Amino acid sequence: MIRHTVAFRLKHPAGSAQETSFLADGKRILAALPGVEKFEALQQVSAKNSFRHGYSMEFSGQAEYQSYNDHPEHVAFVRDRWIPEVEEFLEIDYVPLPD
Repeated sequence: MIRHTVAFRLKHPAGSAQETSFLADGKRILAALPGVEKFEALQQVSAKNSFRHGYSMEFSGQAEYQSYNDHPEHVAFVRDRWIPEVEEFLEIDYVPLPD
């Protein structure tokens, strides 16, 4: 299992129509891609960093993660929405530690 997470801050003002649109489109597009499990769109509430939102999802293995990463709809979302609209982000991919 791979848990793919990304924390991010948008260029758009908090509560704006652009922010709402980005978050809704990201959830709609990314959660529907093959191999994506347990998708969550999250709002960050800690004062310890400046990120405002996060996405978290799981994949059953490396092949499913790679298929998601290479999927044309994911590539288009990154090109057309993520790059122009995200100001800063941190991506972390986790695998469980052995028992």
